[in-house]
Amino acid sequence: MAPVTLNLEADVVELTRQICDIESVSGNETELADAIEAALRNYSHLEVLRDGDAVVAATNLGRASRVVIAGHIDTVPVANNLPVKFLQTEQEQMLWGRGTVDMKAGVAVQLKLAATVAEPNTDVTWIFYDHEEVEASKNGLGRLAKNHPRLLEASFAVLCEPTSAQVEGGCNGTMRIEIRTHGVKAHSARPWMGKNAIHATAEILTILANHETDEVEVDGLVYRESLNAVLISGGIATNVIPDAAVITVNYRFAPSKSVQDAEAHLRNIFAGFDVSVTDAAAGARPGLDRPEAKAFVAATATTAKPKYGWTDVARFSDLGVPAVNYGPGDPSKAHADDEGVPVSQIYACENGLRAWLIA
Repeated sequence: MAPVTLNLEADVVELTRQICDIESVSGNETELADAIEAALRNYSHLEVLRDGDAVVAATNLGRASRVVIAGHIDTVPVANNLPVKFLQTEQEQMLWGRGTVDMKAGVAVQLKLAATVAEPNTDVTWIFYDHEEVEASKNGLGRLAKNHPRLLEASFAVLCEPTSAQVEGGCNGTMRIEIRTHGVKAHSARPWMGKNAIHATAEILTILANHETDEVEVDGLVYRESLNAVLISGGIATNVIPDAAVITVNYRFAPSKSVQDAEAHLRNIFAGFDVSVTDAAAGARPGLDRPEAKAFVAATATTAKPKYGWTDVARFSDLGVPAVNYGPGDPSKAHADDEGVPVSQIYACENGLRAWLIA
């Protein structure tokens, strides 16, 4: 088959359609990465680099500052929702199909601006990366940080994840722990001969049910933390008193806390219990006190909100780069079979980012 050609100067909604119709489920991004690379190499104001299926295009105009604008090009598996379609609802026109929300509409905005804003007021590194929707060890942004760390150096970053065209600053961190209870097996007809490990989880569940979530202000945004049981298991048979049970707890913590702070907090809450950390990722500060961030919020004509979920902005935070999320699409529609983005939000993000870059 002939290589797919992208027209980066087309209407941004049409460009979104073109990108979405190039299926790029995680692990199958090569065709789209090839098309993106080929299209970007047509522009002399951009220096283009390829690493695996990640494509980076940068201006080198000698500006006083540099920003990174990034987005991933992979999607979750298709669910009979390609090719994309235009739908007219009572409220507005929608572009419907896999990737429209998460996050090819944002990628289309990036590509359109990378091509057409040749003289931005700051140097820009545009990043289009692979393997975001799978395990973190495969993440293309993480690979770039290892292989080409200088490419991620900047004073500010924007990740074009879906936010309904509103600025969402930074993100909460996340930690999962397992809390184990221990007992003694016995026949359920003689429970006094044993010790029920499932019953012993009651105190843990009471702690969780009574826990009051904290609200923490970070760089002018108030992040709401959360602490919840998300899995519970125990027992081997319906006539056996269980000798072991496990509760998995997910803690979403404000970006002012480190992973070590979060672990210490949980061990204090569950003091005396058998606690082990199974997964953790730090959050990201929004850095709204930075001049670039203030200009960004003003240019997009939005009011910055906190990001409660975890996103790859945290990778920038690890590098000392404050970051925000800003892109078209309702995040609650990401990965949904009826995934669809309002056309108006695609234009809004194009206009907001363009205004910021040329102000």
